Amino acid sequence: MIKSMTGFGRCENLQTDKKFTVEMKAVNHRYFDVNIKMPKKLSIFEAAVRGCLKDYIQRGKVDVFITCEDYSDTNYSLKYSENMAREYVNYFRQMAETFGLRDDLTVTALGRCPEVLTLEEQTGDEEEIWAALEKALIGACEQFNASRAREGEALREDLLGKLEHMLDNVDLVEKRYPAIIREYREKLTEKVKELLGDAQMDENRLAAEVVLFSDKICTDEETVRLKSHIRSMMDVLREGGSVGRKLDFIAQEMNREANTILSKANDLETSNIAIDLKTEIEKVREQIQNIE
Repeated sequence: MIKSMTGFGRCENLQTDKKFTVEMKAVNHRYFDVNIKMPKKLSIFEAAVRGCLKDYIQRGKVDVFITCEDYSDTNYSLKYSENMAREYVNYFRQMAETFGLRDDLTVTALGRCPEVLTLEEQTGDEEEIWAALEKALIGACEQFNASRAREGEALREDLLGKLEHMLDNVDLVEKRYPAIIREYREKLTEKVKELLGDAQMDENRLAAEVVLFSDKICTDEETVRLKSHIRSMMDVLREGGSVGRKLDFIAQEMNREANTILSKANDLETSNIAIDLKTEIEKVREQIQNIE
């Protein structure tokens, strides 16, 4: 099974007093690049979240969104800072003496001063929170991978179809080669007869010219290697796994052979076939960029 690098996953985990929601989406990328957005109170789990993601994703630019809704009435507590209150009192008294003002400080006014009374959110048990968050994360990852697998299967079938068409084109190049040589010999013979008239034609010289021409346009090595690369890519697609980089390398080799065939082509039909091959290879390379 191969996977696309684009996908989407979402999962919710509702507890007694909390609900964790994880959403993730991805696009293609050469490496594993993840961006996580989560509440500050959950930032202590970032490393664990990244570790979990790596179990499911090898390549791609992934955006992960994590939210936590807390329905508990006891998740906040009021904290009093006596040291901070003492600092305020001392400064207020100093200001009263310095400027000759009446000291009308009250407990209520002092309590309104910043940092004297603060509302702190209770973090709760870390293991319990991570267990709930991990469950939502794994659910999103599994849904994410399922969507990538569906798209990957569609890519695989389309690529196999293109590769089969390319094999047919390579066969056409091979079948066309003997006809090109035969046509060249016929044209050369007619041209020599036209120039020499009734004079004797040198068959050996004619044969030598044909051999030189055939060597110049011969693409046997290129077609054999191209077929090998095409079949190799088909095997890799059928085996599956994280094969994107390997497929990209094979596609580069295929393109190199197709370029050589086109450069050697001395025939319109062969040139058109080679151009068709290059076009199909480029389409294959574009689609491979989406494979993990």
